[in-house]
Amino acid sequence: MISIKHYLEETQTESGEDGEAGARFLLPVILAAYCSSLVEMGNCGQDACPALGGELKQGLVKLEEKLAAKLSCKTVKETESCVLEHLHGWGRLAAMHYQKQTGEIKEILLMMARTADSVGERDQRCAAQITEVTTRLKGIANLEDLTAIRESIKQSATDLKGSIDRMTADGKAAIDQLKKEVTTYQTRLEEAEEIASRDALTGLRSRLSVEGDIEQSLHGRAPFCVAIIDIDEFKRVNDEHGHLVGDELLKKFATKMRSVCRSTDTIGRWGGDEFVLLLHCGIAEARMQIDRLREWVCGSYTVQGSAAPIKLHVKVSIGFAERLPGETLKALVDRADAEMYRDKAASRKSKINGVDGTVAA
Repeated sequence: MISIKHYLEETQTESGEDGEAGARFLLPVILAAYCSSLVEMGNCGQDACPALGGELKQGLVKLEEKLAAKLSCKTVKETESCVLEHLHGWGRLAAMHYQKQTGEIKEILLMMARTADSVGERDQRCAAQITEVTTRLKGIANLEDLTAIRESIKQSATDLKGSIDRMTADGKAAIDQLKKEVTTYQTRLEEAEEIASRDALTGLRSRLSVEGDIEQSLHGRAPFCVAIIDIDEFKRVNDEHGHLVGDELLKKFATKMRSVCRSTDTIGRWGGDEFVLLLHCGIAEARMQIDRLREWVCGSYTVQGSAAPIKLHVKVSIGFAERLPGETLKALVDRADAEMYRDKAASRKSKINGVDGTVAA
């Protein structure tokens, strides 16, 4: 990144045909290499920590797309700052995530070690009791009185049964306690996984979690569709009112989506102002559900600003696609994404013709 900035600054001051030719030759190569590095950093982050790598990957991909679309010194500097912010944030979260996982596993191992020690002590006590009974039985051989022999055998049998009963009871108690503690830790781990599968801001499913559900659905035969929902001109909200107002709008929008979608649908935040919907139905039924969703989520929203409530009007662009035989997740999502951009282009055309329904104060 530093080399790109330095190169841009140098080429801006160069004059003559040689400098211009060098810029035209080297700059696309350097840019392509850096953009590729951004994408690979995101992939490595997702591989290193699947629970948290999805957001890092998505953020870096967006930066790569922005940089590839418009290259300037200002864009490069902004990209550098954003990359560092993404990496530092991901590093902190990943360290906390693995620290917590390590702590949970350590507690489970310590608990199992304590249980093993308890079982060992129990076995030693029972072994001592059985040895005592065995010694007593061997002494019967020296007895001559049949009554005394009978009483000694009876007492020995009673003691032996008592030792075995105590061993059984102690073993059951130890196993029951072990099961109880393992269940507790399993519940805590499941809760941690559930938290990791949720988007922190909206409470919807995370992108990584929804992608997992789509991949699983691709292995089945039942028809399903994927929809990408984008809030039109959402950037204006952040620019004019601040990111806190933007975040509040995203939360209210997510709440409306949950209220209109069916229990069989999977709703997630794709990233930024984009959402994803997994519909377990064919294209015809999906189209009716999307029309219903569009009608429900578009309209007026009231969001609390720093000084007073702010009224915003929301319009969305939606694209959806039904899975095709043998299709990959990327291919399916790309088709839905392309359809969403076509819907957005149509909306912009309507706006130019005087029909305005986008996000506005």
